[in-house]
Amino acid sequence: MTIRIGTRGSALALAQSRQVAGAIGGSTELVQITTAGDRSSAPVARLGVGVFVSALRDALAAGEIDVAVHSYKDLPTAPADGLRVVAVPERADPRDALVARDGLALAKLPAGARVGTGAPRRVAQLRAAAPALELVAVRGNVDTRLRRVADGDLDAVVVARAGLARLGRSAEITETLDPAVLLPAPAQGALAVECRADRPDLIEALGALDHPATRAAVSAERAFLSTLEAGCSAPVAGLAELNERGEVRLDGAAFSPDGRQIIRRVRTGPAASPAELGRALAEELLAAGARTLLADAREARPTQEEEENDPYA
Repeated sequence: MTIRIGTRGSALALAQSRQVAGAIGGSTELVQITTAGDRSSAPVARLGVGVFVSALRDALAAGEIDVAVHSYKDLPTAPADGLRVVAVPERADPRDALVARDGLALAKLPAGARVGTGAPRRVAQLRAAAPALELVAVRGNVDTRLRRVADGDLDAVVVARAGLARLGRSAEITETLDPAVLLPAPAQGALAVECRADRPDLIEALGALDHPATRAAVSAERAFLSTLEAGCSAPVAGLAELNERGEVRLDGAAFSPDGRQIIRRVRTGPAASPAELGRALAEELLAAGARTLLADAREARPTQEEEENDPYA
């Protein structure tokens, strides 16, 4: 049997889908699906949650494809009826990366340097870490963004390290940004392999791709995001990792749009119940005032440009 793998058509989406196809082995076929996010140039915050996955899920439910490969941070936190995320492969490096002219690091960029990024999470943290920079909203795929640095239109861009690695462009990174400075988006660097819940043959076969440590970490991060009721374009960040004792350590934060207010906490819990850990940390942030920060961000969002044309970027 040939397994039909649904994927977006960007270079990055195709690269990650080919990675999954290679892990599955046997006979596979990539089926390119155009999503609403691919067709529109509007900010993602205006298009709504799940803009890059709904068409893939529709094709899956209709039986037009057997498997869908998603950037996990793109998936809405609510489960989809009749579908199941059957595998979360081992995660790529979840950190953000700087690609700057002349090999510069973030701290070496001069005042007024033009840095391309539009995600509210990155904008808030960069404003806090380097307020003298000029942040420029960018859209488009990784090639488009890096070209703006090469052409001199921008001094630097901030993108996900995982995307550059999957495209074979890690050598262009001038600095991998420490999560203490720029905390990643929940589920950044992770893939979700989804199929219909009524396909026990695929559920069993694809289960071999699952990486338990990655699934535990991402489950904590997504439960954190869901409890905050914040979508993928909110100024919210979270990174979970298994420590040496096999526990999940979750670092989570919410930001004001201008980066002047940050509520950040860390909590550790058993790997057997990562979602409970994520919910508990989110409740801690809400009690500390995160609800007000996120409400302010929602009011500001219609005026912000959003960068997530390519969800790994």
